[in-house]
Amino acid sequence: MRKNKKSIEMEKCLKTQGFRMTLPRRVILDFLSKTDEHLLAKDIYLKINKNHPDIGLTTVYRTLDLLVKLSLINKFEFGEGQSRYELTWDLKEHHHHLFCLKCGKIIDYNDFIDDEVKFFTKIQKFLSKKYKFNIQNHEVHFYGKCNQCHELLH
Repeated sequence: MRKNKKSIEMEKCLKTQGFRMTLPRRVILDFLSKTDEHLLAKDIYLKINKNHPDIGLTTVYRTLDLLVKLSLINKFEFGEGQSRYELTWDLKEHHHHLFCLKCGKIIDYNDFIDDEVKFFTKIQKFLSKKYKFNIQNHEVHFYGKCNQCHELLH
């Protein structure tokens, strides 16, 4: 597999944290860098298994867990009882999510993101001070029905 600039930077990130870039790590990071979807582990496995049948589902789960711990990918819970994953490395913009309760569609949005960042920064500072808690991240998800599902009801 050929290394591009992003792969080299991710490999450096792994090395600085005491890990090497294995084939499963490279394949999963490369795959996630080419999709905008928020995929389940089994979906990632099914997609990469076509070209890499030697990478098993257990390896995919272990690799995803490590990449989350290393902050190279995000793990989201949308109330489905399963985790979804998204590459964090080199995200162009901070964003939040809209989740359709009917069909499971996920929409990334960054409208008003500057206002949201200011708002959440203020909240984080307040909560950190009040509770002496070092906040490292936050997630914002709005739940409802997408346009297509909403129209089906009317």
